[in-house]
Amino acid sequence: MKHLLSTADLAREDAITILDTAAQMAATQSREIKKLPTLRGRTVVNLFYEDSTRTRISFETAAKRLSADVINFSAKGSSVSKGESLKDTALTLAAMGADAVVCRHQASGAPHLLAHAGWLDSAVVNAGDGMHQHPTQALLDAFTMRRHLGGDRTDGRVGPDDALVRGADLAGLRVAIVGDVLHSRVARSNVHLLHTLGAHVTLVAPPTLLPVGVGTWPCDVSYHLDETLRDVAPDVVMMLRVQRERMSGSGTGGGAFFPNPLEYTRKYGLDARRLALLPPHSIVMHPGPMNRGLEISAEAADSPRAVIVEQVANGVAIRMAVLYLLLAGDDSTERAPIS
Repeated sequence: MKHLLSTADLAREDAITILDTAAQMAATQSREIKKLPTLRGRTVVNLFYEDSTRTRISFETAAKRLSADVINFSAKGSSVSKGESLKDTALTLAAMGADAVVCRHQASGAPHLLAHAGWLDSAVVNAGDGMHQHPTQALLDAFTMRRHLGGDRTDGRVGPDDALVRGADLAGLRVAIVGDVLHSRVARSNVHLLHTLGAHVTLVAPPTLLPVGVGTWPCDVSYHLDETLRDVAPDVVMMLRVQRERMSGSGTGGGAFFPNPLEYTRKYGLDARRLALLPPHSIVMHPGPMNRGLEISAEAADSPRAVIVEQVANGVAIRMAVLYLLLAGDDSTERAPIS
């Protein structure tokens, strides 16, 4: 694996390798000393053209836990604000000896261009590009699902022992992804990865918040949340953030995408009533940040079955695994040990 640009590029074996490696990484993070010497001497650049809190800090933490040198590059306050192109920025990073570039960009396809244009030899990780892909978010979501519902936990038992799930996929798992699918790179990434791992995905959204061509995606589509919760009985309900900043003229509402926030919440919000419709073992997920009171109520976000904070913690382990697999050698015999 040279780059990580899209979950559509991952074979089942590749995805499971990342999840299993992340399980090893997560085990090391319970120690008093969390740092590993694995990537000592390597340089990881976080190249962020969009605002981010969770993803940028998670990648920075992951790289530092692996003893890599980290350079944080923000478009604001840099030469990008003076008109510098992506190519010239890439050439600068190459001259500085970057071993990996973690790129978030508002334009779909920018990380792919960075990886294949010949401007630098570094490994490139897509940290979110436009409305296209966010592969490490989908991987951390799958990792969280597997820890709670994978292996022999189909009876609903929940526990942190990864020995039960190592090497397992998500075959038979029922996942409902609810909300603003149109603007969500998280939804696109999850649909591809969960399908690869054997899960059954149902997208739930109003027609105005579904992209053109969604019928070709490897998933089912529903316009009715209550009906989906009753008929599908999902093991996982993943609520998506309503991305009002991408809805032109939305103001405090949804512009042309839905009449008003109250109407959206009434039809597609996860509240205490809908939470009670879920099977006892089901978990609630959200990629964050949450719009409490819009796509998810405070009761649902703070309920015992919500694993939203755990997703953030698992994101560090997944990103440690990705950086390790990309930078510590292509052959397992060449990699520095994890433990």
